Amino acid sequence: MREHYPGKEIIAKIWINGSPFEATTEMSVAAALMRYNNMQTRQSVSGQPRFAVCGMGVCQECRVRINGHPHKLACQEYCRSGMVINTETTGLGV
Repeated sequence: MREHYPGKEIIAKIWINGSPFEATTEMSVAAALMRYNNMQTRQSVSGQPRFAVCGMGVCQECRVRINGHPHKLACQEYCRSGMVINTETTGLGV
């Protein structure tokens, strides 16, 4: 269950590919990656960069590793303090 406080942003200190970043708990992981300027979550089998396309979990293009758990959908997960996010670009991704 996600904490929700209407009108009040709560800062979530997260790690993206080993670098600290401040997001809010109202922000999806995909949105945090966009703000962090990381527009690639994984690579296709042909080596093409991939990122969230549909924003609702259907396309599966936004798969990342969150807190060591692979294949999490960045568009479906909300940021929480202490979250560690790795994309495939680090070699630690999905």
